[in-house]
Amino acid sequence: MLRDADNDGAHGGDRERARDGDRRPRGRRGPSRRPAETFLLLLLLPALLPALLLGTAAPASAHAVLRATDPADGTVLRTAPRHVTLAFTESVGLLTDSFRVYDPANRRLRTGPAGHAADRSDTARVTLPARLATGTYTVAWRVVSADSHPVSGALTFSVGKRTAAPAALPQDRTENGATTALHTIARYLAYLSLALLLGTAAFVAYCRPPTTAHLRAPALAAAVTLVASTLAVYLLRAPYEEAASPTTAFSLSALTHTATTRPGRLLLLRLALLLLAAVAAVLLGTLRVRLPRRATLAAAAALAVALALTWSASDHASAGVQVPVAIVSSTLHLLATAAWLGGLAALLWTLRRAPGTAAVPPARVPARFSRLAFTSVVVLVVTGVYQSWRGLGSWQALTGTTYGRTLLAKLALVTALLLAAACSRTWTARLTRPAGAAVRARVPEPASGPPLPEFPPEPPPAPPLRLLRRSVLLEAVAAALVLALTTLLTGTVPGRAATESAPSAPFAATGVQTASVITIPFDTGAPGGHGKVQITLDPGRVGTGSLQAVVYGPDGGLATVPELRVTLTLPARRLGPLDTRLTDRGGYWSTPAFTVPLPGTWTVKATVRVSDLDQVTVSAPVRVTR
Repeated sequence: MLRDADNDGAHGGDRERARDGDRRPRGRRGPSRRPAETFLLLLLLPALLPALLLGTAAPASAHAVLRATDPADGTVLRTAPRHVTLAFTESVGLLTDSFRVYDPANRRLRTGPAGHAADRSDTARVTLPARLATGTYTVAWRVVSADSHPVSGALTFSVGKRTAAPAALPQDRTENGATTALHTIARYLAYLSLALLLGTAAFVAYCRPPTTAHLRAPALAAAVTLVASTLAVYLLRAPYEEAASPTTAFSLSALTHTATTRPGRLLLLRLALLLLAAVAAVLLGTLRVRLPRRATLAAAAALAVALALTWSASDHASAGVQVPVAIVSSTLHLLATAAWLGGLAALLWTLRRAPGTAAVPPARVPARFSRLAFTSVVVLVVTGVYQSWRGLGSWQALTGTTYGRTLLAKLALVTALLLAAACSRTWTARLTRPAGAAVRARVPEPASGPPLPEFPPEPPPAPPLRLLRRSVLLEAVAAALVLALTTLLTGTVPGRAATESAPSAPFAATGVQTASVITIPFDTGAPGGHGKVQITLDPGRVGTGSLQAVVYGPDGGLATVPELRVTLTLPARRLGPLDTRLTDRGGYWSTPAFTVPLPGTWTVKATVRVSDLDQVTVSAPVRVTR
């Protein structure tokens, strides 16, 4: 019986060591923790690198999508146009060199300054020379969308007839790889440093670790990185918009131009806020003034919200539908992300620096962070659902667009992140469980006495602190992967914009008249009897306009046919067919005046006769607006 009591005491000592987090080194078990944690850190670094470098090798992808052009891309016009007009899905900013127009000989034309059509910010227009020679012209354009991303492209139109070889797009309008890479790295270093800075502040304010000396160096490094990356983004802003070399970043014209744009002013505001906070911190430290806790928290919260607004007011939330609500949602989303991911980094640093003889304070700190992380997750879910709806616009875009598929992958990783967070929360709850009453050894009783009372079951031992460290590391790995997919989403056209974009659609939403162009392939079945016919209805709306048609042969060049007949039918109203009565103009067919009486989806039928015996009738729909 005494031997049993001694054994119970020994086991009780083992249980006490387990409750203390297995802090006492026993043989080789203590040193074995470092290689495992180092291995997990090595896994974390490759996950962080894609978040900083993804997309640096690809051209910039903006969120203002070209919706329509006038003239339409590839149109053959009877007379030379006076303007080139572009319509986008959101407002755009113009550059000093937004349009470059090249003639059939690939020489650049002198054009008027770029402007907005009919004072609409979602359009861009340039005036062409009064006289244009016959042939194909190339228009290279570049604008800046409302979410601060540049977008560029090119279109062609022909006057009279196409040239044998359309003018090639000059290479000086392509993205500068060095500028794009440097701008992307600086931009996401700013995101990362903001999350670390604000997350560390939230961790100290709410979780109240027993000591904060070990967090001063990471917080200072995050603040310095935030200032440096913001300054780099400002310097690279003009070269990034103009697709120029990074060496032009320090020119006076580039710096002054950036200061006149909304993204540039917000970057300057961010630098001013950081400078003001640094000066205030230095003065308080020099004068040894200690502000009340509530005043300090209020000032820190105001600074955090102001810094977050410098992002949300210049990114995707600043364009599209419900802009005020979107800016509030984006600001809350960014603050919650910083509190969770930045606080997670601070917790990881605290656990690694936790003293081996004081397990209770570190156990209480993860418990507080668990509540902070749960609140952040709730905010992220609510704001994330709203931003997903705003970016997608429809359920079809969830699987039918690149943005939607990337979002699904991000949701899967967020689910894995929540599972890792649940594991951390479980370890935290077990670490903070109050210790049970001390277990006393059994005392021998007389054989004739009452039976010994049953002792309550022993609670399971608390997990070692190293298990919580590893769980937090796994959570950080999942968070880094989520950040990498977020990087991809910021460079992907939202599903709503991708769905709404229609290059050949009329300018109904912008009030600018444009042509509707359709191309219909045909094949008579005879040798050399195939090709395509391009039909242009100008303008593509109700009323009187012109209709032109061009026939292309098997080699893609202009083809001459003995007869071409085009009719329009409106099946929904049982109207038609209306004969357009085309006339051969020597290379193309046209009618100067044709009236479309009603809006709707018309069916265009083209009968192409390529010889005395071979002809075919083909059809395609065309949308006519009011």
